[in-house]
Amino acid sequence: MSTATYRIPRERVVDTPASAPQFEVRIRNHGIGDSEVELWEMPSPATPRLTSPQRIAGLRGRNLELVEHRVFRRLNQAGVRLPRTADRVRAYNLPEDLALRLGLLFRVLAPMRSRERMRSVTEGIEAMGREEAAYWLGMALHRRNPRRVLTALRYLLTSTDGSPSEGKNGR
Repeated sequence: MSTATYRIPRERVVDTPASAPQFEVRIRNHGIGDSEVELWEMPSPATPRLTSPQRIAGLRGRNLELVEHRVFRRLNQAGVRLPRTADRVRAYNLPEDLALRLGLLFRVLAPMRSRERMRSVTEGIEAMGREEAAYWLGMALHRRNPRRVLTALRYLLTSTDGSPSEGKNGR
């Protein structure tokens, strides 16, 4: 049984220097109101360890619906357009700054359920500087226990007064 190789059409929107890491966003429209956004790191001279594209993060479903207006607004500013036909994948090159924030946002939001906390985490990541977002994404990608890193970031971004939240008994 042979499988045909399907090539994803790429639309070069952003020209980045060859020495910078190359990122790509892949958007698939599964149907009306059902989109999926994935971020991939592409092999480049800046990342010699990569021999094939590596998936950084992705988001689909309810969690994407809660922040898609923010995500698509940022992608639209970078020249990325949402595909109109179902089950069609479109790939776009992204600038590093946008890719860092989207990758971090997708990784942090994926397991979350609380809408209010998701909103505060999204606002915190949008307010982050480039270096801070790169630090947190690097920790989440290259640590032995990335779930602990992401949990710590969620905790930092959702605590309201900077002190630990109180438990059930007010302790």
